[in-house]
Amino acid sequence: MLKQIAWNTFKTTGNINTMLELLEVDKTFDNIKNAKDNKNVQNINNIDAINNNSNYFNLK
Repeated sequence: MLKQIAWNTFKTTGNINTMLELLEVDKTFDNIKNAKDNKNVQNINNIDAINNNSNYFNLK
């Protein structure tokens, strides 16, 4: 969505710097989202590891 806003701003104003700044903001939001997704996957893997270890100790 910000990419479209950036493009429309550039078309309207002709200011490339504003467009580039908005694209950087968009990229930052994407990076934050990806970091959160990666953290969630890591947490799920940690939970699975804990569950697997718990099952291992319960079998003995």
